[in-house]
Amino acid sequence: MAKKAGKKGDKEAKKARMAEKNAKNVGKSEIKAKKLAKKLGDDEEDDVPIEDMLAAFAKEQEEFLAVDITNCNPPSRRINSVMVPNPIQGKHELVMFGGEIQEKNLAKFYNDTFTYSLDTDQWKKISSPNSPLPRSGHAMCAHPSGIIMMFGGEFSSPKQTTFYHYGDTWIFDPSVKEWTKIENRKSPTARSGHRMTVWKNYIILHGGFKDLSKMTEYKDDLWAFDITSYKWEQIEFPANHPIPDPRSGHSLVPCPEGAVVWGGYSKVKAGKGNYKGKVHVDTWLLKMKSDLKSIRWERRKKNNFAPSARVGCSMASHKGRGILFGGVFDTNETEETLDSIFYNTLHAYQIELNKWFPLTLRKKRKLPQQVAAPSRKAREADLEETLAAILKDKLQVEEEEVSNEDGELSEEEEPIVLKEYPMINQYPHPRFNPTTTVVDDTFFIFGGVWEKGDKEFNINSMYSIDLSKLDGVKVYWEDLKEIEAADQDSEEEYDDDDDDDDDGEEEPEDMQLIAEEEEEEEEEEEEEEEEEETDPDPRPWLPHPKAFEPLRAFYERTSPDFIDWALKVEKDARGKDLKRVAFDLAENRWWERREVVRVAEDNLEELGGVGDVVEREAAKPGKINRR
Repeated sequence: MAKKAGKKGDKEAKKARMAEKNAKNVGKSEIKAKKLAKKLGDDEEDDVPIEDMLAAFAKEQEEFLAVDITNCNPPSRRINSVMVPNPIQGKHELVMFGGEIQEKNLAKFYNDTFTYSLDTDQWKKISSPNSPLPRSGHAMCAHPSGIIMMFGGEFSSPKQTTFYHYGDTWIFDPSVKEWTKIENRKSPTARSGHRMTVWKNYIILHGGFKDLSKMTEYKDDLWAFDITSYKWEQIEFPANHPIPDPRSGHSLVPCPEGAVVWGGYSKVKAGKGNYKGKVHVDTWLLKMKSDLKSIRWERRKKNNFAPSARVGCSMASHKGRGILFGGVFDTNETEETLDSIFYNTLHAYQIELNKWFPLTLRKKRKLPQQVAAPSRKAREADLEETLAAILKDKLQVEEEEVSNEDGELSEEEEPIVLKEYPMINQYPHPRFNPTTTVVDDTFFIFGGVWEKGDKEFNINSMYSIDLSKLDGVKVYWEDLKEIEAADQDSEEEYDDDDDDDDDGEEEPEDMQLIAEEEEEEEEEEEEEEEEEETDPDPRPWLPHPKAFEPLRAFYERTSPDFIDWALKVEKDARGKDLKRVAFDLAENRWWERREVVRVAEDNLEELGGVGDVVEREAAKPGKINRR
C-alpha cells in the first residue's frame, strides 16, 4: 500500500509542476503579446495615436533627407571642382561642387555644395545626407528647364596609389537645393575629364578618360541624356564617318546647330608599349538632330587667331561664344627635363563665324571732363525727378506709420551692402585647370594650378571679368605668396602670348607632343586660306553696333530690322514672343560684332577726350543744323 501511495503522490506532484509551468508560459505569452501589440499599435491600454506615429515617421524621413543651408565663408582651396550658373530664370547665382586638394602629399576629396549670390555677395553651404560622394574631375551642366546634372568624376586613396572612377548620374534641383541619384540600366561608363553641354531637351556628354593602372583609356563616345525621360542613349555613327579622336579636358560648348568640340589631351602609341602625349588643336562641329541616328560630326577649319597648342583649359559658354582662359604646354627640351609654358590670356571663339578673337583689357585713361551748363529742359527734368523722389519717400514713410499702428512694429530688412573688391588692369597669374563659368555677362575664374620645377602650387583665388566692358579684373581673393617666393621673375618668363600668335604660323619649338605631322601641315594650309579673307563680317546686311553703344540702345535703334528678321525665323511668333525673338537676335548680333566694335572704341579713346556718346536729334523741318 505504501508503494501505491507514493506513486499517487508523485503523479499529483507532477501535475502540480506541469500546472505551474503552464501558468508561467501563459504569463510569458501575455507579456510577449502585450509587447507585440504595443509595437504594432494594437494594445488598447497603451495605444499610440496614428497621427503621432505618422509624425514620428515624417520626422525620421526629414532627418534622413534634411537639407541644411548655412551662410559660410568662400570655399577652401581646391582644384578640379566644377562651377555652373543657376539655371532658374532671374537667379544670378553660382553653384559649385566637389574638388580635391593635396596637403602633405596626401589627397583629400570634397563633396560639399556651395552657392554664391551675385546680388547679395553671399556664399552658402548646402549639406544633406544624400549628397554625391566626394570626387573631382566630374562634369556638370545647367539646363534651362531649371535643373543641374552631374556625371562621373574620380576618387583616389590618400597616397594616390589606387584610383576609382564614378559612373553615376545625379540631378541637383537648385530651387530646393536637393540632390537626386538617377538609376539607369544603360548609361556612359565610368570616367573623368569628360565634358557636357546642352542642346534643346538633351544634355550631351563626350570624351573623358579612365585610369586602368597600367595604362589610361581615353574615350571618344558620345551620349545624350533626355531630360523628359531621364534616360541615357549612346549616339552611334556609320563605320566610315569621321569623328574626333579620343580626348579629355577639352572644350564642349553649345550652339544652335548642336555643339562644338575644341582641343583636349590624350596619349597615343609611340612604338613598342610606349605612349606619348598628344595636344589636340582641332575643332569639330556636332550637328544635332531630333532623330539621334541622324547626328553627324563635321571638322572645322582652323582660324589663324586660334590660341597656340595648350591643355588644362576649357571654354565657358557665353551667348554664342566660348570664353577660354589659361592653359599650359609642355616641351621636352631634353630627356631629363620638362619645360612648361603657362598662359594667362583670354580668348573668345565666335562659334557661328568659326573665328577666334584675343580679348585684351582696356587701359585706364583719365579723360578730360567737360563741364557744361545744363539746358533748361535738363533742369526741368532734374527738378521733376527730385520731386518724384521726395514724394516717393513721403508715401513710404506714411505706409510704414500705418503698418506700425497698435504697437505692431514691422521688422525692417537690413539693406544689402555689397563689398567693394579691388580691380586690377591685368589678367590673373598664369595657370592651368582653373574652374571657369559665366553668369550673365560675367566670367568667373576660380583656383588653378601653376608649377615650378617639380613643385606644384594650387592657387587659392577667385576673379571675375565683365565681358561687355573688359575694364579690369575684379579680385575676390588671391594668395600668391608661395608662387612669388618660388619664382619672383615669373612675370618675365611667362609673357602674354599675343606676340606669338600675330602671324598665326609660329608654333612651340618642340612638337613631340603632337603625334601627327600631316595634321599640322593641313592646318597650316587652312590658315593661309583664312588669311585671304577680306570681309570679316559674314552678314553685312544686318545692322552694325556703333562704338560705345549699349545693347539696349542698339536694339531700340534697330528693332524694326530685327523684328522683320524675327518674322522670318519664327513665323508664328506674335506680340511679346515676337519682341523676345527680335531682342535675342539683336543680342546675338551685338556680341557677334563686339570685338570689332571694341577695336573702334579703343581707337577713339586713343584720340582722347571721348566721353559719353549721344545720338544727335534729327533737324526739324525748316531749321538748319549748322554743325
